[in-house]
Amino acid sequence: MTDTKRAALYLRVSTDDQTTENQRQALRQEAERRGWNIVAEYEDAGISGAKGRDKRPGLDNLLKDATRGKFDVVMSWAVDRLGRSLADLISTLNDLQASNVDLFLHQQALDTTTPSGRAMFGMLGVFSEFERSMIRARIRAGLDRARREGRTGGRPRLAHEKVQQIRNRLARGDGVLRTAKALGVGTATVQTIKRRMQSAQTSIAPASTSIAPASTA
Repeated sequence: MTDTKRAALYLRVSTDDQTTENQRQALRQEAERRGWNIVAEYEDAGISGAKGRDKRPGLDNLLKDATRGKFDVVMSWAVDRLGRSLADLISTLNDLQASNVDLFLHQQALDTTTPSGRAMFGMLGVFSEFERSMIRARIRAGLDRARREGRTGGRPRLAHEKVQQIRNRLARGDGVLRTAKALGVGTATVQTIKRRMQSAQTSIAPASTSIAPASTA
C-alpha cells in the first residue's frame, strides 16, 4: 500500500527556448504511479542553475512554502535542476529536511521517503564535506608551495636577465612587437618596460641641462 503524499513539482530550464513540459509530464506520471497528489508546481524558466536562491523565485517560493507545511515531498527531474553542485543539493536538502519535507529526484532515483533514500542522503552529506575538505586542502597546499618558492601572489616576476634583454633591444631601436616576439614575452610587458625607460630618461634630462656652462672669464 502506497502512502498518499502531497507533492510539489519543481521545474527549471536554463534558456527561454527550452520547455519544462517534458519534466512536468514525467514527474506527473511518477506521482500517479506512487499515489501522490500534486498540490503545487514551482517553475524557474530561463534561469541558470548557477544562480542562487535569491535569483530563482520559483525555488525561493518552494522553500518558503515548505516551511508552511504546504506539501510533504518535492519532486524534481534531476539534481542539476536544483543546483550545479553537490553543495547546492545538500543546502536545499537541509532546508527541506528542516521542514520535514522529502525530496524525489527522477534521474538519480533519489527518494528520501524511503529508508534507502534517506541513507543516500546521509552519504551525500559525507561526500559534500569531503569535497569541501579537499578544496581547503588544495588551497592550503598551493599557498604553502607558493611560500616555499618565494611567491606571494599575483603574476610571477620576470627574470632580471629577461628584463635586461628587453631593455637592450628597445635601446637599439627594436619595436615593441618585434621585441616581444623575439624574447617570447607579452607585448604588455614590453610596453611597461618601455614606459619605465622613457620615464627614467625624462627625469634625467632636466638634471643634465641644469648644469651651468663653465665660465669663460
